[in-house]
Amino acid sequence: MSVRENKTDVIVVGAGPAGISCAITLARAGKEVVLIERGMFAGSKNMFGGAIYTSAVKEIFPNFETEAPLERRTIEHNFAILGENDSTTITYRKDYNVSYSVIRGKFDRWCAQEAKKAGVYLVDETVVRGLIKEDDKIIGVKTELEEYYADIVVLADGVNSLLAKEIGLRKDIDTKDVALSVKEVIKLDKETINQRYGLKDNQGAIVEIFGGPMLGMLGLGFMYTNVDSVTIGLGITLNELVENNYRPFELLDKLKQHPSVAPFIEGGTLKEYSAHLIPEGGYKKIPQLCDNGVMIVGDAGMLVNNLHWEGTNLAMISGKLAGETAIDALNKKDFSKKTLSAYEKKLKKSFVMKDMYTYRDLMDVMHIRKKAFLSYYMKKINAFFEMFTSVDGVPKKEHYQKFIKSIFTDRGIVELFKDAWAIVKLLWSILL
Repeated sequence: MSVRENKTDVIVVGAGPAGISCAITLARAGKEVVLIERGMFAGSKNMFGGAIYTSAVKEIFPNFETEAPLERRTIEHNFAILGENDSTTITYRKDYNVSYSVIRGKFDRWCAQEAKKAGVYLVDETVVRGLIKEDDKIIGVKTELEEYYADIVVLADGVNSLLAKEIGLRKDIDTKDVALSVKEVIKLDKETINQRYGLKDNQGAIVEIFGGPMLGMLGLGFMYTNVDSVTIGLGITLNELVENNYRPFELLDKLKQHPSVAPFIEGGTLKEYSAHLIPEGGYKKIPQLCDNGVMIVGDAGMLVNNLHWEGTNLAMISGKLAGETAIDALNKKDFSKKTLSAYEKKLKKSFVMKDMYTYRDLMDVMHIRKKAFLSYYMKKINAFFEMFTSVDGVPKKEHYQKFIKSIFTDRGIVELFKDAWAIVKLLWSILL
């Protein structure tokens, strides 16, 4: 801390991947930084599907593969399309270190300890109630007990960032732009997991799930293998839950009972249940990310690539870039919006904003055509493979003709044209 009481260079609110990455970047540059976390410890309030991405984590923690508490190294991705009682699964398998499954309570805590070693001053079990503003500049934060002051405040307080809203950097989130994710951690012994998923040693698998109890809705499911447990969960946009009066845990129960899912968790014991909000708005819903004396990182900035299930890597890189921007601002002693806007410029040059921009029209298309792409065509995929694998004495040509005819009679020419046009527009925005 500096000589002035409760005054430091930078305050970071939230000790998730984005906040820790920002704080440790600053501390390694010799800057004074206070990291404030509302949970009992970093990771106690954090929840995600289950994977961290090697390239991004290495930028913050070069030796994490030998030092961090990891679960399994991902060697297999499965994409499962569930019908009511059947499924079609595409599997891609390659043994290379693109991602690892982790338990956030362990991994985030380790990251926080590394930050403390670098010189970050970590304040646990402290809720930031508001921001302190003076002369149109953020100069600190208010907690339940006292006020902390800083030249720069970085908001890493999650998707429902009340602090960003308080100072007008973001509006209320529309229920269609945020998903509620619920998950369970099912305890199973290591040998059982290896046998069921075809794994060995510390190898891991990811299953990304479409359809099932989520047919026709903007919702996806997931399974991740840990050392001695399996994480299973799903995420549904809030407007779907409200409009259909669904309870997310009921949908999760249905998913667990699906005949293509149940065998993977059979005999397991519930170890943990958690829920978390996830940004789903995409590029068009990203708020203003900086102002005088303040920057926004990670989920608080709606930085999630939902098509590729990427969030932690975007969070960590955004935190790192905000940290680098803060270092430059501190060296210049200039904390204006003009100077801190370098953070947004860095983001635009990185994969973070480039990927977000690539899929800028995705959510609009999915909201409009969700019944088609998340129900009808998924059912048709399963129907095709049911037809293709059937052996019933009927000539194959007759099966093919009947299947093709059903596409036009079930969906209709007009709707098929609308679906095709939506795909063309989406591909056009992605590729150009």
